[in-house]
Amino acid sequence: MQRAHRANRPVQRVVRALTGAAVLPVMLVAAGCSSDAEPKSDAKQSASSGKASAKPSPTLEPAAYKELPKACDALGRKTLDDLVPKGLKSEKAGRTDDAGTRASCTWNSLDDNGVKGSQYRWLSVSMLRFDSDTVRGAASEQAKKQYETSIEDARSTADAKKVAGKPVKSVGDEATLVTYDLKKKEGLFKQQTVVVLVENVVVTVDYNGAGLAGEDAPSAKKLSERAVDAAKEAVGKVTAANDAEDADGSSASPSASPSKSTAKS
Repeated sequence: MQRAHRANRPVQRVVRALTGAAVLPVMLVAAGCSSDAEPKSDAKQSASSGKASAKPSPTLEPAAYKELPKACDALGRKTLDDLVPKGLKSEKAGRTDDAGTRASCTWNSLDDNGVKGSQYRWLSVSMLRFDSDTVRGAASEQAKKQYETSIEDARSTADAKKVAGKPVKSVGDEATLVTYDLKKKEGLFKQQTVVVLVENVVVTVDYNGAGLAGEDAPSAKKLSERAVDAAKEAVGKVTAANDAEDADGSSASPSASPSKSTAKS
């Protein structure tokens, strides 16, 4: 029996060897299938990536105006003498973290006539410039939205009375004058807001006046005329600032030409 059992051992070894040999090709075949599948997947992914990278990015119209003038230089001395006769020394530039895209300046004037009362004036010039951006869109479109928002903000001022608005001709590409009365404890204030769109820039002139201590309120018509003249002058300064840049060698966008001529008219 022991001899028979020993005789069977070589057979068992052969069977084990054959069994192992049979398993090995199966593993190799499985491994081969796996390695063949991966390159195909990578090829599909590469093809997909190639298609994605080949998709052209949207082309945006470049910003027509690339500079802003200093807001406190937007109006000349003669204009300031007319609007805020006692306020030249009150000039105050607004804070900004980017003077190339936003700027503002304010002045105030108090003409004291003693027992006859006094006349108060307050003036503000602000400018916002937009650059084309793939997320926010073309510069001119952003400026148009801001122009409309600024008009609505002026029209919806809290406690405003007799609110009115009308388009203003020959100032920038578009301009709107918003007027209203605002009653305060000091007196009745006549507010004039002129919002102008010129290419990718929005210029806003806020001008108000009041008769204090018994003085009559100023004429809203005269205040409006002066505010419009100031807005036209400020727009001219924006155009001039960019004309100066063009003269230094920078190329201007062709679309800027019509508005520049309009702004100067």
